[in-house]
Order: sequence, then structure tokens, then C-alpha cells
Amino acid sequence: MHFDVIIIGSGAAGMMCAAQAGARGRRVLLVDHAAKIGERIRISGGGRCNFTNRTVSADNYLSQNPHFCRSALARFSQYDFIAMVEKRRIPYHEREHGQLFCDDSAVEIIDMLRDACDAVQVRWALDCAVHGVERHPDVEHKRYTLRTASGTFSCQSLVVATGGLSIPQIGASPFGYKLAEQFGIPVIAPKPALVPLALGPELLAPLKPMAGATLDAAACFEGAAFRENVLITHRGLSGPAILQVSSYWQMQEYGGGKKLPVEIDLLPGRDAGEWLAEHRQGRIHLPNLLAEHLPRRFAQEWCLLQGGEKFQTRPISELSNRDLDAVARALNAWPLMPSGTLGFAKAEVTLGGVSTAALSSKTMEAKGAPGLYFIGEVVDVTGWLGGYNFQWAWSSGWVAGQFA
Repeated sequence: MHFDVIIIGSGAAGMMCAAQAGARGRRVLLVDHAAKIGERIRISGGGRCNFTNRTVSADNYLSQNPHFCRSALARFSQYDFIAMVEKRRIPYHEREHGQLFCDDSAVEIIDMLRDACDAVQVRWALDCAVHGVERHPDVEHKRYTLRTASGTFSCQSLVVATGGLSIPQIGASPFGYKLAEQFGIPVIAPKPALVPLALGPELLAPLKPMAGATLDAAACFEGAAFRENVLITHRGLSGPAILQVSSYWQMQEYGGGKKLPVEIDLLPGRDAGEWLAEHRQGRIHLPNLLAEHLPRRFAQEWCLLQGGEKFQTRPISELSNRDLDAVARALNAWPLMPSGTLGFAKAEVTLGGVSTAALSSKTMEAKGAPGLYFIGEVVDVTGWLGGYNFQWAWSSGWVAGQFA
């Protein structure tokens, strides 16, 4: 069977693209190896789908070309998607940092996209594995042929919306990367992003008594800083601030050179040196002073880790200036070197992917392969936690839908 457009992947980007291409009168087929559509949408945000953010800009994304996403985000913005949600009368609410969630269920977003596809006669081929793709560069209206579990299909435009490697338990695969490489399109090595960080045994052992502590802190790396909860776990570091900074920590892998640690600011917004100096003449003990801002058990164990028993047993007035200077530095920039991450199974998204250098930011079409498009997470554009990755899916899918 022949279609104008075939889209591989029935997730956020794929369905948005299908609805847009169909609205232009294109004959569209959506293919997916999964039996259900939009599973990533369904499980996101605790089942309520953090579908976008009030504030979206290129600054919220990581890529080898951080400017690539600007065009798509400008042409289909968060306000455009919010308008779709409001037109559908899906109730939603705003949480901290501009995050927007459905009041009731993420399924409402899936239903909205599915109905938009059905309204323009998009065809579905679910539970349908793609076994191979061939390109016919000399045939304008039949550029690509797909061999699938449901037969052979051909199309003029082929859109790859297969996502990244995160959350393999719901079907993530490297299919999109392999397809790109088949057609000579470079791929930036995929890495887990928005992911908890693992610590080696030499760090975990002294931190073990702190496991379970939740801190209002800032996680920092090379100029990026995120103030949200930091969680000390039995495997390392987690919590929203750590997930955010993990993407930046992972980015250093692409540059080579010596790895640098993540730093935790335990007193964000406060100069620890000045704060300690205010109490320099007092008889209060350091753990009790820290417990004004940090969990008491954590404060006790952290002081022991930093300076031994004297930090626990002596009043602050009996500690040396050198000791207090060291404490102040560690309070505002406690360095912890991760041994790695907890991997794709625990990652929210994938860093890296199809190189933006090989794609048109205006159309999402591959420069060296006419009629071949890449959208969503499979592309080397990775957003912050907080609805930014869904917005990239909507924006890149919408853009490709105008041209495919």
C-alpha cells in the first residue's frame, strides 16, 4: 500500500505530526511496534502528564547545537499546545516552576491526539514491527519502502518518531538511530539523562547513615544550578535537582578530558562563610546550627564526615578559622563525584541522538536524504525536567507535519 507520509512511532511527536500532515490532505500511516499508542504520555507525571511548561526557551534544552530548537519552539509554542488543551476542555493546573499537568488523567491528552488523527483519516498499524527500510532516491513519489510485520508499505515522506532509549520497559529501542546511520546520518552517542546519579563504594559507605535524607538544596555543575529537592539514596543521589543537573554532568562525556564532580549547595541563596561568622562567638555546636536549615540526622552525619568528632562535640567558638573556612566551602559547594548513572531504565529521557547538523531546523528533514524526517526524542535535543521534552515533541512534530 502507498501513502504520502508514513510515521514510525505513535508517541507524542508522531501523533502530532500525523494530525498536522493529515490536516494538509496528506494520506498518512502511523506505524508502531507497540500495541498501545502514547505509552510515554500515559505514564508521565504520575499519570497526569506534565504536558508543557509556562516558560519555554532554547535555554531549557541541551544539544550539540543549542540553537537548533529555536525555530520549532517559536513556530509551535507552549501557548499553542495550551490552546489545544483548552479547546478540548481538558482541565489542568500549574505546579511549581511553571509545570502544567492534567487535573485528571494523561489519557485525556492521548485521546485528544488520537481523535485529531482520526479526524483527518490517519491510518494506524499498531503491533507492527518494521523489519527494513529501503530508499528509492530516483522516484519522487515513492522514495521509501517499509517491510513490516503487516506487509510492505511505500511513501513519499518518512518520519522517524521512535524516541530514545529511556524507559526500555515500555518498548524503547535504538531503531531510530540505526535507521539514521543506515542513510549516513550521524548520531550523537545516546546517554541517560534526567537520571539519578550513582556513587562509588568509597563514597557510599560514609554517606550510608544519611540515606533517605531529603534536602532543600541546589545541585550545580559548570554554571548550571537547580534548586529543588536533593535525595540521598542507598545507591547515590536523586531528587528533581539531581535529575536536572545529571544531563549537564553527562554532557561532559562528549568533550573528553577529566571528569568533574557535581556540587551540592546545602545553603542555597546564603553565604555560608558569613552565616558561620555570625555565630562565631557562640556556644552552639555545628550540627545544631546546621539543623536550623537541614534535617537533624543529616546535619549530624555530615559534620562527622567533614571533620570527625570534634565537629560534633566542640562548640563552634572552639573550632579554628581554617576548620570553619573548610565547612563554609563545603556547605556552598559540597563536591561529589558520581561513578555513573542508574542507566536508561531510570532515565526520564535520552541525551544525544540524531545529529542536528544533519537536519533542517525549519522542516526537520534530513539534509542528505530528501523526504526523511526525524522528530522528538530521537533527535539530539534534550529538555529540562518540567514539561520541556513534551513541548519539544509537540513543536518538532508540528513542524515536520507542515512539510512531510
